[in-house]
Parts: sequence; C-alpha cells; structure tokens
Amino acid sequence: MQLSLYNTLSRQQEPVFPEDQQRLRFYCCGPTVYGPAHIGNFRTFVVQDGFRRLVEFLGIQTCHVRNITDVDDKTIRASIQAGMSLERFTKKWQDRFELDCAALNLLVPQYAPSAVGHISEQIELIENLIAQGYAYVGANNSVYYRIASFADYGKLSRLNTAGSLKNASKRLNDQDEYDKESWQDFVLWKAWKPEDGPNRWESPWGAGRPGWHIECSAMSMRYLGESFDLHSGGIDLVFPHHENEIAQSEAATGKRFARHWLHVAHLRVNGEKMSKSLGNLYLLEDVKQRGYSMAALRYLLLSGHYRQPLNFTWESLAGVDSTLQRILRMTQGDVRVLSQASGLSALQTELFLPVVAALCEDLNTAKAFGALNSALHLFKGMRPDEQALARADLIQILRLLGLPERCETATAVTVPAAIQALAEQRQAARLAKDWAQADAARDSIKAQGWEVSDTASGFQLSPIGGEG
Repeated sequence: MQLSLYNTLSRQQEPVFPEDQQRLRFYCCGPTVYGPAHIGNFRTFVVQDGFRRLVEFLGIQTCHVRNITDVDDKTIRASIQAGMSLERFTKKWQDRFELDCAALNLLVPQYAPSAVGHISEQIELIENLIAQGYAYVGANNSVYYRIASFADYGKLSRLNTAGSLKNASKRLNDQDEYDKESWQDFVLWKAWKPEDGPNRWESPWGAGRPGWHIECSAMSMRYLGESFDLHSGGIDLVFPHHENEIAQSEAATGKRFARHWLHVAHLRVNGEKMSKSLGNLYLLEDVKQRGYSMAALRYLLLSGHYRQPLNFTWESLAGVDSTLQRILRMTQGDVRVLSQASGLSALQTELFLPVVAALCEDLNTAKAFGALNSALHLFKGMRPDEQALARADLIQILRLLGLPERCETATAVTVPAAIQALAEQRQAARLAKDWAQADAARDSIKAQGWEVSDTASGFQLSPIGGEG
C-alpha cells in the first residue's frame, strides 16, 4: 500500500516516501521543558507516533528526530523563579515528559537533541546567514534575519498572499522594533540581558543565546541533512516557527528544506480551547486520577482525523475506554501465526486490510477505527480456526496503533481533595436543608467531571462515565 498525506506546503495530498530509498527522515518539533505537557500537546505527539508506526509497518525504515527546547524566555524565567540552574530545571521537566511519553507508549526517537547541546551548530548557521546577507547584527548585538532578502517567505503559511503577513509579523516581533532594520525581521541570536541571569553563551556577536527558530533548523540539518523528507508539528507552528525555519534553512543551503509538512489540529475540551483560566487544561495525571488507562487516552487522541480539531470530554473518554476493553477481550484465546514476518506481510487474512488502507489514506484514524470495529463484527461469525488466524492479525493491528494486546487491570480512582471538599459541603447543606447551596455544590462537582450520589451512609463520588 502507498502512504499519502496532506502536505501543508502544497495544500494537497501527496505520496510519502524516503527520497534516499533507505530511511524516511522526519523531524518533529518537541516540547519546551518548563512544565508538564498537557493532553493537547500529546495529541500531536501521539499522531506523530502513529505516523512512524505506520511507516515502519509498511516496511520502511525511519530516522525520527524530536528536539527538546531547553532555552528560551519561558525556561529561563521559570528556572530563575524556582531558584534552580537552567540545566537542572529543564532536566526535571524533560524527565517528566519522557515518562509521560512512555505511559502513552510512544516510540523513542532515534535522536532527541536539545537546544543547549547544539549551541555551536546554531552559531555556525547564523554566521552563514550573515555572510550571505540574509542576517545582520543589530545595535544591541542581537542578530536578526532579514525577511526582505528571502523572496519565498510566506510560502508555507501563505500569509503574504492573504495580505495578513504584515499584521501577524508585527504583532509577534514589535518588542525588538527599535533594534531591527524592519519590524518584520525575526531574531536569530538574543543579546544577554540582566534578567537572563547566568544563562549566557559566547558568540562572535557577544554573550547571549539563540532564538527559538534557529534551533530547529540547526538540529534537523545536523541529524537529517540539509534536505529531508518530512517535518511535523502542531498547527499553531505553521507561522511563524515553521515559516521562519524554511526561510533561514533554505537561505543558508540553497536547497529545499523539508519536502513534506504534516501539521496536527488542536485538541479542544468540551468545545472550548484549553486554558488554565477555564480550568480545563488536563495532564496525564488528571486522567489517571479518574481511573482511566493511558491506552484509553491514546485511543481517544487517535480517534479523530489529525487535520480536524478533536473535542475531549470525560464522557468520550469513558466511551472509548469501554470500546477498547471490548476489543481487547477478543485478543484472548488461541492465536495461529502462519508467517514470522512483521508488518503488512504478516496479516494472514483480509479482515483487517481496510484498517491499514484507511491509515495509508492521509492517516485517517477515524475511518481506520470504523474499519476495525466492522472487522471485529465479522470476527464473531468465524470458525475457531479462522478466529485463531484473525486474532493474530488483530494483535498486529493493535501494535500498529500502539495499543495494548490484552485487557488492562483497572486502576483505583483517586478523588481530588477539592472534589471531596465540595461533596462534604453539599452533604452539610443537605442536612441543613439548604437545597440551593446543595444544588450549587453538585453542579460544581459535575462541571469538574465527577458525579455525587447519595447513599445510606452519606455519599459516593465517581468520575462521569467511569466506574465508581
């Protein structure tokens, strides 16, 4: 089967293949490690993992690079506030990120370079851009990329043709307005300021640190070459981050940077954007506390097409958890394997081929899950010997999706202290016959994903859609 994906650069679906005929080389923009990643971040990483698994399932070797951003305004500011060195602070959150990746069964990238570990490569790339006239040193010894020097700027986001490049660029860059030749130019090297504390590196232009965009260009080219097969990230990175990566990379090398661009749409919660102010920004730990498995979360994050926003609710997580357990119960029993090969050639029946076909068609996971459930319906009517062959195929498909091969033991539900306190307030209000206050407490509990039910001995709490 031929894998094809929508290419953000061309705005059409195109075949995905290794240009060097050996390995499919792809780069994924990784986390900025100043705090824990939330489930919205992990939608992108889970989709990228699904992409890699599919490529390898089809028999194509991969070279997967995902960076760590461990120096920028956020990491510096947060480390100083925490009273920790930048190295120690970012290592703490990088370790947390890697544990979360393991919990979601993400394959480990072949390379996971950090920005701090590649300062020299970034300086060398900036020197190249200055020498060719694409960059210049400002009055305060910061270095800027001269956007007017790159004729193709805007080809990924197409903001220039839409007439909105000026407003978008100015909004993102006007903090350095008085040091630049043009308001639209972006920073490659930031001169050291007192608020940066001890976080500084020497360069030909003085002490400072690299800008955000230059790190990904330097690290991707270090491990994948000056031109590679595919670049991926969240949809919010199309502009300015990926647009700037293209400009600085192609200006430096004179070559096409990445042939294919894969972008993943946002995760929304109850139809709204995730944010701390709305109280709907959830971590993996929040999911675990409500008694759900990481496999169920992975299933949910894969359940919608990656180019469409996905709406997360606790009810939808409960639904996919039930579906997943039903699927996994079918893996229990005799398994008959006729071939020792891996990947597509190991499928012994045609039952699950529609699942793979759907994934090859722009990574259509929604269609693939539908095909999986249709296949399982047919599975029930098979003879025992046929089921043994199909069961082996089902295990292959679950591996392809990064899902477990057997039922998981349910975890104990931990009730957050705030929910417990609200339930106790409601109980006290009921005893006092203050029905308005009791109803308000119940509604607040429900809004946070929990149900409270009255019992002979008091009350019981359970996650909405989960097991009490």
